[in-house]
Amino acid sequence: MTLKDTYRYLIGGYFGVEEMDEYKTKEYVLKDIKEYIDHFLNSNIIDFDIEKEYEDVNKNVSLDTKLHDALLVLPKINAPIELTLLIKDKIKELNDK
Repeated sequence: MTLKDTYRYLIGGYFGVEEMDEYKTKEYVLKDIKEYIDHFLNSNIIDFDIEKEYEDVNKNVSLDTKLHDALLVLPKINAPIELTLLIKDKIKELNDK
């Protein structure tokens, strides 16, 4: 997996959590994800346009993919299991439609 791929799934995970309006304390989790992304960017030599990738993920990646990305990101920040379960339920809802 390239650094660009990792960045894209981290950003996708951020947007996935952002969609979880039913989770009351998502702002704290979003803050933790943002700090994790900042640490990732500061720890690596980035040779791609992060703003372009950010916009591309925001506009062109499906909600289902963003939610799956969130499931990859949440364990890295020790997020509450409740949020993981809510995301899994939302993915199931999307796939049942």
